[in-house]
Amino acid sequence: MRRILAALALSAFAMTAVEAKTYNLTMASSHPTVVPWVGQLSSLVVAESNKRLEEMGSEDRIEWTEAYGGALYGFKDTLEAVGDGLTDAGWVGTLWEGSKMPLQNMTYFTPFVSDDLVSTLKIMNELHREVPELKEAWEDQNVVFLGASGVETYHLLTNFPVNSLKDLEGRKILAPGPSANWLKHLGAVPVNGALPTYYNQVQTGVADGMVVIITGAFPNKHYEVAPYVTLVGIGAQMTGGLGINKDVWDGLSEDVRKVLTELGEDYTVAHAEEVMQRYDAFLKKLPEVGATVTSLPATDVAAWADGLPNLAKEWADANSDKGAAAVLDAYMAKVNEAGLEPRIDWSKR
Repeated sequence: MRRILAALALSAFAMTAVEAKTYNLTMASSHPTVVPWVGQLSSLVVAESNKRLEEMGSEDRIEWTEAYGGALYGFKDTLEAVGDGLTDAGWVGTLWEGSKMPLQNMTYFTPFVSDDLVSTLKIMNELHREVPELKEAWEDQNVVFLGASGVETYHLLTNFPVNSLKDLEGRKILAPGPSANWLKHLGAVPVNGALPTYYNQVQTGVADGMVVIITGAFPNKHYEVAPYVTLVGIGAQMTGGLGINKDVWDGLSEDVRKVLTELGEDYTVAHAEEVMQRYDAFLKKLPEVGATVTSLPATDVAAWADGLPNLAKEWADANSDKGAAAVLDAYMAKVNEAGLEPRIDWSKR
């Protein structure tokens, strides 16, 4: 009997050993690890995955290869890189995918909702779990969404003082993509650009300032050419997220998928908290480097927000075939449920 039990135990052990798998996966990004939404891919997702597998009693493991800073592809190719399998997993910048993934760009069409990045991205994660259209938007590109990424609220950096909205009339302000819509009704002239080009564009007179995130402006020393920092609070934004190739995902064990799903949620919170820590630190340092920091008067902020066209409705109408209206309503419902007190309830405009 003992021999039989021993044989059965040995057989069970052998079966477990055979079933245990090591998955060779690549984690990559177009951006370097110095930015939080990439750094946390390495320091959290990659670093913790095998620890968590071991803690849950799984014998499966992941052998990671890491390639950041554009080693495999550039910032315009993040979606295709994951979907086509150039990398197994990585950060996808949906803010550059307005045509392929318009639903993921919703926050840029709903400004003045909330400056709370952590809460905003938690809501976006919940929506991706609950609203089929959001999940399908990723899977249509052969990518599985694991967790949202984003940036803190937007402010103004200019080479002239801004004491009221009238000071923006006729001024050329860097505001690429959907953010251009935030300015047009103010009489300002939106100018296209990107964080790496802003400094030179203002220095050479192409622009007089920028609508920008402090965590991007400070490291790039934009305050040297645009020393007037006017705090507005246009709102935190979703810019992309952690995704994994769907074919790869389907081939992973249940244990590995469970761990990566949990890490996707943790990634969202961890990088958002890091972004806000940097934001607070940089905001305090701006006066030390010669910047003049003021706040736009509350009446002007209200006038800015109240004067906006119905950007959300325009966006929802343009993407009605993708279920945009339902996504917008679900988003604003969760914002209100979370007590974020939006300046504009875009579902009621």
